[in-house]
Amino acid sequence: MLTNDQKQQFSDILEELGKTLDISETQYEAAVKSYEAVGTWLAKEDSTLAPYLPEILPQGSFMLGTMVKPINDKDDLDIDLVCQLKGKNPEWTQADLKHKVGDRLKAHATYKEMLDEEGRRCWTLVYSDDANYHMDILPSIVDKGYRVILEKAFSDTELKDIEQLGIRITDNLTDNYKWETNHLEWLKSNPFGYGRWFFQQATLDFMKAFSLSESIAPVPKYKKEKLPLQRVVQILKRHRDMFFDGNGHKPISIIITTLASKAYKKETDIIEALVNVVDNMHNYIEERWSDQHGRVIKWISNPVNDEENFADKWVEFPERETNFYNWLSGVKRDLNNILEQRSKGLQFISESMVKPFGRDAVTKAFSNYGATQLKIRESGAMKMASGTGTLGSLGRTSVPQHKPFGSNE
Repeated sequence: MLTNDQKQQFSDILEELGKTLDISETQYEAAVKSYEAVGTWLAKEDSTLAPYLPEILPQGSFMLGTMVKPINDKDDLDIDLVCQLKGKNPEWTQADLKHKVGDRLKAHATYKEMLDEEGRRCWTLVYSDDANYHMDILPSIVDKGYRVILEKAFSDTELKDIEQLGIRITDNLTDNYKWETNHLEWLKSNPFGYGRWFFQQATLDFMKAFSLSESIAPVPKYKKEKLPLQRVVQILKRHRDMFFDGNGHKPISIIITTLASKAYKKETDIIEALVNVVDNMHNYIEERWSDQHGRVIKWISNPVNDEENFADKWVEFPERETNFYNWLSGVKRDLNNILEQRSKGLQFISESMVKPFGRDAVTKAFSNYGATQLKIRESGAMKMASGTGTLGSLGRTSVPQHKPFGSNE
């Protein structure tokens, strides 16, 4: 059982760890500038897409604030984007829309060279080694007035009208990909409904200043401060990356994010939130009968579309299910080991975190934590919890202000 001071200490350490996993403000702004330029090119007057006012919006971890830097600084960041068109030519099929977007990108000398192979749903632009990111651009159709509905959903305090946030997307594996012209018959996705649900789960009641609407702005602001759930998801994703070391069958981020969000109970301390989430994530994995497979399968429902199973690939790739449960056991084991070091001191806590999260990230996190504690001590605000020997800013016994050797003060 952690004391309040120990909770504060672990939460402060995990907050610093989360900060080391964040992409920098420079990286963030470079990515925004890049996708703004893509949007401008797609919407230019001479573009066949121009009449439909294409707009690029972030989705996925870039929108949710849960992106983590890759373990290897040379690896790419994966930035997910939606290219929204307000309506379309009545004769266009999914294939037409997909290739209209692709052709427009190919008409730009630079983007043509950056285009990767066509994906199932997206076009991917691979930026230079210096930029270290690639962008997955999902073509989609929205109906008139969608932006008003979207902004209203992200400004309301209550979660409602999520269904209306759905968009119609291109997917070359659907049966009607090449012939269906009615976009309402195309595959439906709801990345912004999911984002609204996530922030509903993450936002704390007393955080009135937290602006949801900024999350879906075409140019969202960089945020250094994160909600506890955002930090928990980042920490779990980094543990996953370290645990699997490049294994392609590692748990996908949408599963981790969804289960963590469902398990989260509005804890304000990161350590309490992390312990609770790790202990309870498995409770939100259902078992449902599948007519398609003729048996009961594992089901992780999309919170804004109960008929979508985020674990659908577990049937085709059973190793993914095995890997998920092995990873979850590993998280619990590593977290328990870290907490067991609480009475031994910061050096032992630090060493216990190296394998699960990486030496560079942990070293930087503890360096930043130490610098913060030094400032608190020098200000005379640091206290020691009675009977624990734990230093922090919440204890009862004041610690004398540190004076440099030889100081006359």
